[in-house]
Amino acid sequence: MSERILVVDDERDLLDLVVYHLTHAGHKVTTASNGEQALERARDRTPDLIILDILLPDMGGLEVCRILKGEERTKHVPVIFLTAKGEEIDRVVGFELGADDYVAKPFSPRELVLRVRALLKRRRGDDDIRPPLAAGDLRLDRDRHEVTIGKSPIELTATEFRLLAHLMENPGRALSRDALLDSVWGTEAFVTDRTIDTHVKRLRAKLGKTGDKVETVRGVGYRFRD
Repeated sequence: MSERILVVDDERDLLDLVVYHLTHAGHKVTTASNGEQALERARDRTPDLIILDILLPDMGGLEVCRILKGEERTKHVPVIFLTAKGEEIDRVVGFELGADDYVAKPFSPRELVLRVRALLKRRRGDDDIRPPLAAGDLRLDRDRHEVTIGKSPIELTATEFRLLAHLMENPGRALSRDALLDSVWGTEAFVTDRTIDTHVKRLRAKLGKTGDKVETVRGVGYRFRD
């Protein structure tokens, strides 16, 4: 069954271009031209992935992303931002809100289709039935997509969940930032060292005292202390 993708952009020509290429790649595509429409359509029928322009006429794409990531039905839906803005701070804010990738305008439609394919493949991989990972009171259930410390649930973004899962899958092993980039974000995502560090910082904060298990390895990257 083909995945359903919601494309949000107020530029008609660009919207038609993206829809054309995604449809020919075998996806079912729904569109919206502003933030309110995007929220309405995402809530009406949860998409498998959202392609979201940052600059929208009524509310910014960052705000749309923040709202959807805060709602139970849509918080795990991958988001790709479309943007004409190239400043690193925009990318960092977007990733902090739970975005999974960025594509800067102008872009190659083929590149966008490949990034969509990569994200959907990783999302399907998250659904594989595998035993939960545990370290002390920390438990990560990949099948249920849940993280708990003791009996308390921890709310993580999809990227934070993948990051923690990869670290816990490799206890005691020093993982370089490049290795984390390939395993968590994929080679198609444009992510800087600063963005990875920001995700680790936010992950530690959400884990509280248990965040100490995510150790910094100077000159290398990060390690999960079992």
